[in-house]
Amino acid sequence: MATTVASPIQTSPSGVAGRTALTALAPIVWGSTYIVTTHLLPEGHPLFAALMRSLPAGIVAILLARRLPRGAWWWKSLVLGTLNIGAFFPLLFLAAQHLPGGVAATLGAAQPLVVAFLAVAILHERLSRWRLGWGVVGMTGVALVVLGPDAALDPIGLLAGIGGAVSMGVGVALTKKWGRPEGVGAVGLAGWQLTAGGLVLLLPALLIDGVPPGIDGQAVAGYLWLGIVGALVAYTVWFAGIGRLPVTATALLGLLSPLVAALLGATIAGEALSAVQLLGFALALCAMLAGQLSPAPRGARPSPAASGPGQA
Repeated sequence: MATTVASPIQTSPSGVAGRTALTALAPIVWGSTYIVTTHLLPEGHPLFAALMRSLPAGIVAILLARRLPRGAWWWKSLVLGTLNIGAFFPLLFLAAQHLPGGVAATLGAAQPLVVAFLAVAILHERLSRWRLGWGVVGMTGVALVVLGPDAALDPIGLLAGIGGAVSMGVGVALTKKWGRPEGVGAVGLAGWQLTAGGLVLLLPALLIDGVPPGIDGQAVAGYLWLGIVGALVAYTVWFAGIGRLPVTATALLGLLSPLVAALLGATIAGEALSAVQLLGFALALCAMLAGQLSPAPRGARPSPAASGPGQA
């Protein structure tokens, strides 16, 4: 079965802006993961939380899409599902349970830098110095937030957050490289990956974490939010965006996640944000916005048609 990769070059500027705004909804939703994990879900069960977020949503997506993988897409779905879901989710929940919400989320801002170099190694693209530079600016903002005076830098949480950024960064690059089979929509691709990731998590979650003893109404609401909105809807939007937008620019949208997490932490959890941390978030937002732009090549001249009367 043929694999198709949509090109963003053939899309109008307004179309790119609209798709970028739509794709940005995914990291905005993911920013709520940290507050939901720490305030609604039973503590100490990151693998089970990851399982509940992925497998049920994946099965629902496959039923909606009515398509199963064929040929090489069985192992491709397993690889992508492991990177984007099976490894990323447990690391995400582990980071959320060992770090304040804003700190845990900002570690994911390392992903644009990972993707920028993977785009060269895997996609054979030229290194975008513009987006790499703004990725560094975003990481500067991350450092200001992580190193804030009220941040608890738990080593396990830090390693989990960084590992999650690397895992999903590789998954994003491979998702862009492989595209999706002809006739399969973003819902189907999301379903394959969520189901594959959930199956990878099934035995570890049941053997290591087990079923939490205190699943109450709040926990059920948390699992439903993470599974339906945070996985089924958000990943469908995310994978559709990856197929249409520049991969590094798409990864920079992930900087919205720590901004949302910090806002929720400040308004719901009462986490104090210092002036230095606010400056860090401002830098991250600027980096995300600037990274969506493509500067004109050095030495480029306007076309004659674009020159008005009296212009050289």
